[in-house]
Amino acid sequence: MNPVFASVRELSQAIQSGEESPVELTELFIGRLREHGPKLNSVVTLTEKRALREARKAQREIREEIHRGPLHGIPYGGKDLLAARGTPTTWGAAPLKDLTFGYDATAVRKLKRAGAILCAKLAMIELAGGMGYRQPNASFTGPCATPWSPSHWSGGSSSGSGSSVAAGLVPFAIGSETWGSILSPANNCGVSGLRPTYGRVSRHGAMALSWTLDKLGPLCLTADDCGLVLEAISGYDPEDASTTRKRYRYSVEVGEFRLGVPKDALDETQEAVADRFKASLTVLERFATVEEIEFPSFPYEAVTRTILNAEAASAFDEFTEKGLARGLTAPEDHYGPYARTVVLARDYLKALRLRGRMAMIAEDVMAGYDAVVAPSRRTVASPMGQEFRKVAPGTAKDVMGAVGNGAGLPAVSVPNGFSGEGLPTGIQFMGHAYDENRVLSVAVEYQRRTGWHRMHPEAFKA
Repeated sequence: MNPVFASVRELSQAIQSGEESPVELTELFIGRLREHGPKLNSVVTLTEKRALREARKAQREIREEIHRGPLHGIPYGGKDLLAARGTPTTWGAAPLKDLTFGYDATAVRKLKRAGAILCAKLAMIELAGGMGYRQPNASFTGPCATPWSPSHWSGGSSSGSGSSVAAGLVPFAIGSETWGSILSPANNCGVSGLRPTYGRVSRHGAMALSWTLDKLGPLCLTADDCGLVLEAISGYDPEDASTTRKRYRYSVEVGEFRLGVPKDALDETQEAVADRFKASLTVLERFATVEEIEFPSFPYEAVTRTILNAEAASAFDEFTEKGLARGLTAPEDHYGPYARTVVLARDYLKALRLRGRMAMIAEDVMAGYDAVVAPSRRTVASPMGQEFRKVAPGTAKDVMGAVGNGAGLPAVSVPNGFSGEGLPTGIQFMGHAYDENRVLSVAVEYQRRTGWHRMHPEAFKA
């Protein structure tokens, strides 16, 4: 078995059988992070000493037949907004490149308890896009490339997480999503990315962008791996009042599924994305009932964007007041935070009220369906030198992203093909709150019947 592009489940079985060892795997992936990370601008800080210490402990425990679960001895990387004791946690921003914390984020702590090995802090868009960036260059480590093309963007804001998993630099990574920041890099890099239900995973120790929208989740090679990682990082945390007391145990469900496809799913979608989505529906129809649905007219994007902008202005109030925005990389981020401070309290409160109605609309539309299916993004990865969205905020149509994040619903993106120029495309499955197992089960079955998740960029196979 070649461990570079092996799934978490495969690596776990190899470790338990003695075919692979945690120390050897850690040394392998540290080496790949060091060699290939700079090519992609995907790595901020290697945590080599910590990683080797954790690997030796895992190896010793496994020899003593102490088993912590499927992540025991598996290396991983974390988006650089997750605190790791004594290691710089830059939030992707040049003014904060020396920021450190004396504790681990809850997600990092839980992964350590599960025996996973933190090998690197991975690149991200500065302040997770909280300043309103419009270009891939919005990171002090440089624009992060998808491993499928050095001239195309990996997606934001969990750019390094998606890119590093796709290139085989780590078996899995932790990213965050406020609106699109897990699904976007999963799409652009051809990996699987899970946005959990809001409150499923503690954000304690993670940079806050929007307190009522932020979510942490895994990026992996397979949807199955996403379920394994989610089980390890989920759960109630007294340090994060938003976390649910509902326990999560990953399991794959069988049987026929009922899926809904939004009527406008392919509006303004690139031809390659539309073609691959139609082909994916043919696969889905072999094991699921697929029907057209329609979200009624409602200001979905305006509601979620107003909440995001108002909360981001508050989250970065001190940063903005100190004038630190002038030290950010993207020119538009120098003034972006000031624009967010003009969101009126009445508009924010109205958006919060409308969010409740939006959640009820989503529940009504999705009633009787296991998941809603749509392209993960309407385009493939954008060229490095091109702005990826229109200058005017809120003009890009993204009902799935607005509803999913505004209502806090889980979604998983998995690869479903390539464009003519060899760039990945993705398909997403969005489900009901706290029903991750259902959407993961659909994705797992889709991947069982397709091979897109087993295709990897040639340049990184050696």
